[in-house]
Amino acid sequence: MQVVLFCHSLVSCWNHGNVHFLRGVVRELQARGHAVRVLEPEGGWSRRNLVREQGQAALEENRRACPSDCVTTYATGGPDLDQALDGADLVLVHEWNEPALIERLGRHRLAGGRYLLLFHDTHHRALTRPAEMARYRLEGYDGVLAFGATVREIYLRQGWAKRAWTWHEAADLRCFGPLPGTRRDLDLVWIGNWGDDERTAELKDYLFGPIEDLRLEAAIHGVRYPERALRWLRRRRIAFRGWLPNHRVPEAFASAGVTVHVPRRPYAKALPGIPTIRIFEALACGIPLVSAPWEDVEGLFTPGEDFLMAPDRAGMCKAIATVLRDPALATALAARGRRTIEERHSCAHRVDELLSICATLAAERFAAPGEPKKAVA
Repeated sequence: MQVVLFCHSLVSCWNHGNVHFLRGVVRELQARGHAVRVLEPEGGWSRRNLVREQGQAALEENRRACPSDCVTTYATGGPDLDQALDGADLVLVHEWNEPALIERLGRHRLAGGRYLLLFHDTHHRALTRPAEMARYRLEGYDGVLAFGATVREIYLRQGWAKRAWTWHEAADLRCFGPLPGTRRDLDLVWIGNWGDDERTAELKDYLFGPIEDLRLEAAIHGVRYPERALRWLRRRRIAFRGWLPNHRVPEAFASAGVTVHVPRRPYAKALPGIPTIRIFEALACGIPLVSAPWEDVEGLFTPGEDFLMAPDRAGMCKAIATVLRDPALATALAARGRRTIEERHSCAHRVDELLSICATLAAERFAAPGEPKKAVA
């Protein structure tokens, strides 16, 4: 099968949390013998900021760490779609593309494209900024891959798509795993970007506060931290280490005894069941995890076994302290979390789901005249 992926970037991971999953899906498709082409804008926001902040060498390191041999960049104005889609069987369009390109792709499909065209949404804007998402014209698309059931339901309820499937993110087990033998010199490590003040209070309650209360040796990795946040960290002597390339995440997790998950407010309050990539990464790397509250309505994990859930700041302090002083508990959490990823939440599992969706759509679309179409589950 010829697969074409349009995304903001596969090469740059600067403030681009989806890149882990996208790279993993590309690797898995290639491993199964599918030909994959990836198109991204040469002047994309993530690329520009990576080079501006870290230099060209950082971009080259990212390129070496991802399946970049299949990546083609295009200039302002967008790619030649006839050329880009020549021979395509499946076209995946991530939501972090320009609305004009998303609409062009839909028109190209309606004008006679024989490929399957799927829109991939991995953001909370369907709920928090519906007017913005309504600009995305999806009439020519076969459906939407939504990274949580609540997002899928929004697409159907709003009439933005006739069909939608839940397609959670997952861990790329070719790259993310435990690194036994790594020197552990930290109590806690946290990897996450500041963003747009969507969880400022939560970070203080569930991350920075417990680090201070327990006097932990801790390190924070991420980008877009405002000066006021950096001053707050400095006053409390919490090490801020800035940007961390996504492919170095396993090294960071291996250097610490525990990590935490602090979901952004839209996910914790209004989009239950969407853990985002950070939980998948941590559990895949075999580090004990303690999470701030979120409602796992889709039953992806087993809180209390895969990870611990803390109801408040005091509960977070207690859970972290317990993990750090109880090696047996830490080992059990790490092993169970890793096993759950291996059994249910790898990129291989998601590619299985994707190919099943495509098989159903293809059977419907290309059924011989007079044959009944197969129903979609």
